[in-house]
Amino acid sequence: MQTANECIRCSVTNCKYHCGSKDYCSLKSIQVGTHETNPTMDQCTDCQSFVLK
Repeated sequence: MQTANECIRCSVTNCKYHCGSKDYCSLKSIQVGTHETNPTMDQCTDCQSFVLK
């Protein structure tokens, strides 16, 4: 069973690190990055710690 890190909220249920019925990540920390040269909106950022279940 994964332990929720209540400092990292997450609703991506198909990620390996998602805590099931709780909307939290189980990692101690995550890497956030971007796929844009000049990000201007939250949609331009990505959780680079994502791993598909």
